[in-house]
Amino acid sequence: MQRRSFLTKSAIGATAGVIAAPAFAQINPEVKWRLASSFPKSLDTIFGAAEAFTKRVSQLTGGRFQIRQFAAGDIVPGLQVMDAVQAGTVEMGHTPSYYYFGKDPTFAFDCAVPFGLTSRQQTAWFDQGGGRELMRDFFKGYGIINFMAGNTGTQMGGWYRKEIKSLEDVKGMKIRIAGFAGRVMERMGAVPQQIPAGDVYAALEKGTIDAAEWVGPYDDEKLGLAKVAPHYYTPGWWEAGPQLSFYINIKEWEKLPAQYKAAVETASFECHVTMQAAYDTKNPSALARLIKNGAKLHTFSKAIMDEAYKISTAVMEEEAARNAKFKKVYEPWKRFRQDQNMWASVSEQTMQNYLISIGRK
Repeated sequence: MQRRSFLTKSAIGATAGVIAAPAFAQINPEVKWRLASSFPKSLDTIFGAAEAFTKRVSQLTGGRFQIRQFAAGDIVPGLQVMDAVQAGTVEMGHTPSYYYFGKDPTFAFDCAVPFGLTSRQQTAWFDQGGGRELMRDFFKGYGIINFMAGNTGTQMGGWYRKEIKSLEDVKGMKIRIAGFAGRVMERMGAVPQQIPAGDVYAALEKGTIDAAEWVGPYDDEKLGLAKVAPHYYTPGWWEAGPQLSFYINIKEWEKLPAQYKAAVETASFECHVTMQAAYDTKNPSALARLIKNGAKLHTFSKAIMDEAYKISTAVMEEEAARNAKFKKVYEPWKRFRQDQNMWASVSEQTMQNYLISIGRK
């Protein structure tokens, strides 16, 4: 059965359940879950996507399946969401999988790896290109089933207290960055730090770190990073299309009635699509405001990009050689990326480059 057909029929079936409320209530029990987020409430585009998800699940189940969302730190810190879901402390979570790179680098494929897939490509890989099957097989080992839960699009390269003009400027630099990118930065001579969103501003202000990457203009503006590190770099080569995920404890998932599972499938896909749309809508005006207020926009030099790509490739090949789980995902993922980039170079890139060129005239 095709996924689109499944989702459409699921949504129709769920809506029918709302209309036939008495019969629905007799068949389906009241269920109350807790959802732990890795994000603060102030980041309304990311945190808000999960809020929309919980409301939609309630709507599709006639209010009988209620999911209460908690911000980072309310139940567990933002970097411990996966542990909470795995242990059954909460039934589900909303988080980026590369936060758990330290447990196994394979987690990063569920989110983003350096010089990886764009948002559209990541969605295509997960939804149609075999990514869902590969990642769910991996997540089974942690007692979790994962769902797509949004994407930010290609992120920015972060905020720096001073200009980064050469590879020498990277050496010794303390930067808030996580996962594979942290390993790559380390080989480039930097000192990576993994710091939750709520602590990034203070760390930059105090000089505990020299630079920090977060998401992009809209979220970065909210964190106020430009006030303490005015140099804003692009592109975020480590996050071409980072995907967020919903984690659900498998035992809790298996307890759900079929109609509730259908509601989760439908609501998570809607959440996934609308988050990207929200970022694409809000980022342009946010970037304009940041620049107007003094942010200095820069592009990483070709020398820095080339070195980062060379090291990223080496790091991933080394991981594949020693980690069978990683290799199982990496090999087909690598072929998919190659095919996608070939197609993009023929179609979308040529069109986008032309439109950008005439827009500058």
